[in-house]
Amino acid sequence: MQSKLPNLGVSIFSQMTGLANQYQALNLSQGFPEFDAPTLLKERLAHYSQSGFNQYAPSSGVPALQQQIAQLVERKYGLAVNAEHSVTVTSGATEALYVAIQALVSPEDEVIVFDPAYDSYKPAIELAGGKTVHIALTAPDYKVDWQQVTEAITDKTKAIIINTPHNPSTKTLKQADIEALKHLLEQHDLYLISDEVYEHICFDGQAHLSALRDESLFARSFVVSSFGKTFHCTGWKMGYCVAPAALMTEFRKIHQYVNFSSFTPAQLAIADAMGEQPEHIDELSTFYQQKRDLLIEALAPSRFKILPSEGTYFLLLDYSDISELDDMAFCEYLVKDVGVAAIPLSVFYHQAPNDKVIRLCFAKEDSTLIAAAEKLCQL
Repeated sequence: MQSKLPNLGVSIFSQMTGLANQYQALNLSQGFPEFDAPTLLKERLAHYSQSGFNQYAPSSGVPALQQQIAQLVERKYGLAVNAEHSVTVTSGATEALYVAIQALVSPEDEVIVFDPAYDSYKPAIELAGGKTVHIALTAPDYKVDWQQVTEAITDKTKAIIINTPHNPSTKTLKQADIEALKHLLEQHDLYLISDEVYEHICFDGQAHLSALRDESLFARSFVVSSFGKTFHCTGWKMGYCVAPAALMTEFRKIHQYVNFSSFTPAQLAIADAMGEQPEHIDELSTFYQQKRDLLIEALAPSRFKILPSEGTYFLLLDYSDISELDDMAFCEYLVKDVGVAAIPLSVFYHQAPNDKVIRLCFAKEDSTLIAAAEKLCQL
């Protein structure tokens, strides 16, 4: 059989987690929390499962959860969306991203992505018959050059994918970026897929600039988010998409044949948690900022250059003063000889620059972060 994705192998996340397990290293590579989901959430999951809510949910989501999402959007971003027609619950954000891409992209369409990019974008575009147009962002600031974006747009360009706060660079788009983006979308009649899975993890008092804050931007957008990131339950694979009704109609045509519906007890449990403990979302940035600051302080005596983290639960380290190894080889050295698993930044690029930068995940217990930092400070 001829492969549809001939250049795709095992993901770097699986590779590094496998090595971490093999060498019993502290795993700061893959982006999942080491701590558990909130107690209320787990209790409600058990309650609904034991109470017989174990059959298919409506394809677009349990109405109670759709309503909670719509209320959150209005509370956080001031946009009133119709829960029934504009909100769809998905089995993780990756499913939502895949479905949005399939809904938009036709053969030979071009989609602009910013490298370093989450690894699911390109395969989804290619499976739709489209072409990924890569624009590289580089250390240390990873700023978007909007003139370069303008020059990359052709008559085949269909959409732009953004990710803010950005994984893996940890940077956030600023208001000037949003204005430049909106201008290009309107000028060239393009669509936007806005990957906002870390929307509730922004640091140092800055607000998350969601596509949902601007009605004209939202009018041409699929906005994707993740309950797994927000509620420390990545294994539940729960996410959602918010889009104008006309776009959501096309989204749901594909969603129903990709997954049909998502885990019913989890939907009901998340709806309860959002309604009864809204402070969990409101306090998430503070929670993770404390962990970011703890790791930065613990790494201060090291020879790593620490790049500022504006959001997500990741921290980037420049190791150019420590080793001449490329980042993949350096990460293999770290996991095998130092006992810490990290992710090389080059794997997120189509054509990687020579930046010697690695990514650490700080969604871990404080003791894990301190122990990892102690090992890294010995280099």
